[in-house]
This record gives sequence, C-alpha cells and structure tokens, in this order.
Amino acid sequence: MDQDLLEEYILTGNAIELHALLNSNPKLATQKTSQLISPLLLCCYYKKPELADIIIKHIPEISIFEASAIGKNDYVTNALSENAGLIHEFSEDGFTPLSLASYFGNEDVIRTLLLNGADPNIPSRNGFNVYPIHSAVASNYTMIAKMLLEAGADINVVQKSGATPLHSAASNGNIELLIVLLEAGAIVDAKMEDGKTAAEKAFEKGFIEIAKILS
Repeated sequence: MDQDLLEEYILTGNAIELHALLNSNPKLATQKTSQLISPLLLCCYYKKPELADIIIKHIPEISIFEASAIGKNDYVTNALSENAGLIHEFSEDGFTPLSLASYFGNEDVIRTLLLNGADPNIPSRNGFNVYPIHSAVASNYTMIAKMLLEAGADINVVQKSGATPLHSAASNGNIELLIVLLEAGAIVDAKMEDGKTAAEKAFEKGFIEIAKILS
C-alpha cells in the first residue's frame, strides 16, 4: 500500500505527502518501484526533480546511475574515484551513466563521464538498443549531442525500431539539432523498420519545411 502511495505522490508531484510518507516509512526510499527502478529514477522519468531532493534525504548513498540522472556531479566524481569501472556499468533499466545523463540533460555530468573515459558508443542493455546520442536527441539537447559527437559518437547508430538520431530530430522538429546531425554526416535516406525516412517522419509530425530540407 505504501509503495503504491509513493508512486502516486511521485506521479502527481505531491511533495508534502511524499515527505510525510517517507518520514513514517523511510525504507520506501530504497525499495524498487513497480517499474523495477528506484524511486529516485522514477522521479527523473516523471520529470519531478524537486521530489528527488526529498527522497535523497532518506537514502544513505545514491548510485552513479541515480546521480547521473538527477545531475549530482559531485556524487558521480566520487563514485568514479572509488570505482572507475562503474562508468560502463548498466542501471536497473539497462542504461549506462552517460546515456542517463544525456537523456536528462546533465551537461556537467557528461563532461565528467567523458573526461573519465566514458564510451559514447555503448547501447542500452534492455532490448531497445538505445545509444547516448539517441537519448540526447530524443530529449532535444543540441549541446549534449554536440558533446557526444565530439567525443566520437557514431551519428548513424540504429535503435530497435531502426530509428537513427536523425529520425528523432526530424520527429521533434528541432532544426538546430537537425543541422548539427547533418553536418556530422547523418545519412538522410536511412530507413526505419517501417520503411520511413527522416523526411517522412518530419512530414507525419507536420514539420513540412524540415521534411523538404531532408527530401
């Protein structure tokens, strides 16, 4: 019951009730949610970073994955100083620290990870084959995409659906990011498993001018 309440409060952004719940049952902060990830990561996926700060007060130590997702660069730095091998480990839901930081837009963490040798060409280990560059583009982070490309990220990597980063950028209608990808050598006529090109994805979403650029 308490676990259900925890997830409800995170979903709805109910900071007052979450605080009260964890004060009465602090163990909930370290128990996996029904999505098989930690409450901290759940806050990130629901875009409730303010709730993550409440949960952290009830956790003795956060993981490098949680730190990468919520942007706690000092935690990431300390974790790597104690165990450099963590940099290429995978989270509960199958992502590297670099991929999580890329998806949630934490530039400082990304710099730290890359400086410590993070490989930008390691896909997720969860059946979706998502690379850090996919994560950055899906969340519309142009600067992070640039950082990853400068670090050697392959621009034409393909995730499970056959989508390249260019497909995602076209679907999001982000012309600035689109230009970055094209200048990096993105293949314009690459097709997804459904046979659609980036131009066709842009057209589907109503981004006619982008579709024309890519055609």
